[in-house]
Amino acid sequence: RPVGCRFLLRWCFRMSGVVHSVNVSPEGGVPKIPVRSANVNTGGVEGDCNKFRAERRGGDPNRAVCIFSLEKIEGLKREGHPIEVGSTGENITIRGLEWDSLEVGMRLEIGGSTLELSEPCAPCSKIGGSFIERRFDRVDHALEFGWSRWLSRVVREGTVSVGDAVDIIITE
Repeated sequence: RPVGCRFLLRWCFRMSGVVHSVNVSPEGGVPKIPVRSANVNTGGVEGDCNKFRAERRGGDPNRAVCIFSLEKIEGLKREGHPIEVGSTGENITIRGLEWDSLEVGMRLEIGGSTLELSEPCAPCSKIGGSFIERRFDRVDHALEFGWSRWLSRVVREGTVSVGDAVDIIITE
């Protein structure tokens, strides 16, 4: 692809962001606790245990990493929800991406890794404590387009750290 495409894409469509937080839960569950950096591989984020993926989804590689938007978290907080970074189980919290523009199949270069978006992450009761009256459907993609977390598979393994760039890779 031409060298100028990445710059043009960033400038015109704000298709880049920054890693705000890397989050893990060694025992599984929520909240996930922030760490400075972590290795990301096809099995997920090192140091993180996702019991649902491991036990009920057979380690599905399309659910290896969960991402969420800092701006969406802040918007939910303004609505009065007791949400915090990591409280909905995301592994990587990203600042600056146009969240509404994300689609299945998009690839994101995050630090030394590349992720491919698999599906919006359906919310479950485990994250209910992050919402007023446990209304976790507030981040259900089918009901509230653009507000969901995203699941992804790892295309390229690498290290992700707080402050790393996040770029959408154009594959066409």
